Amino acid sequence: MPEAFITCAVTGAGDTAGKSDKVPVTPEQIAKDCIEAAEAGAAIVHIHVRDPITGAAARDVDSYSEVVERVRSSKVDVVINLTAGMGGDLVIGSTHQPLPLDPEGTDLVGASERLEHVKQLEPEICTLDCGTMNFGEGNYVATNTTDTLREMARLVQAMGVKPEIEVFDTGHLWQAKSLVEAGLIDDPVMVQMCMGIPWGAPSDLNTFMAMVNNVPEHWIFSAFSIGRQQLPYVALAAIAGGNVRVGLEDNLYLGQGRLASNADLVNRARQILEGINFRVVEPGEVREKLRLRPAG
Repeated sequence: MPEAFITCAVTGAGDTAGKSDKVPVTPEQIAKDCIEAAEAGAAIVHIHVRDPITGAAARDVDSYSEVVERVRSSKVDVVINLTAGMGGDLVIGSTHQPLPLDPEGTDLVGASERLEHVKQLEPEICTLDCGTMNFGEGNYVATNTTDTLREMARLVQAMGVKPEIEVFDTGHLWQAKSLVEAGLIDDPVMVQMCMGIPWGAPSDLNTFMAMVNNVPEHWIFSAFSIGRQQLPYVALAAIAGGNVRVGLEDNLYLGQGRLASNADLVNRARQILEGINFRVVEPGEVREKLRLRPAG
């Protein structure tokens, strides 16, 4: 029987908390959603943290620590995946005067600071965003230079944490291959294809299959798209030979006008997979498949 595992991205860094009261904001809320997603069938939870007062994206180590401790102390079996994408935010001043950078949106720090929470908390997985891109509108650039990526990959490898390589376009997949060839990422390689995010790879079938066909055969991949394409991508990613991701980081709705919780989205993903005769993989099996080092 074919099989796939489910990742739940529970909150993300986007401006979504004001659009749905189901988006978790405080460490307690984020941990609660992680636990409920795991109980619904998610093998992996992908975690960002937010400012508990404003709901804005944050990278506070104490907030990560509280979330991780709450999830671990719950005794619910789930693989913890912490984002390491924060700290690469660059916003130029204006189109005619790019410098100085906009201090309100720019949060640009070095490789070691971006990984401080990973170093302290020792999750089983953390993300490695492979590439720089125009991310949405305005003057914002998601910044991941070649040297920064190489150093982050080296540090993560030394920590014994599995990197989940996030690729948003074809060139990012090419760069991921260069990191593997340089010996900075160990087998089995894990890649997450992030589709439909402006202005990366669009979520159309031709682009998606071009990405799939360029993933080396021995790599393990997962894929998702955003908004209304999230749930169709559950079936699409699985049928293409990959694993799936759902969650409120990428989509707020279960159906037209019906706001979802993270557990709702995981339950629906499980229904879709089982409905097309896929077996949903458990956390322990994911640990074996990805050869994860024990957390902490």
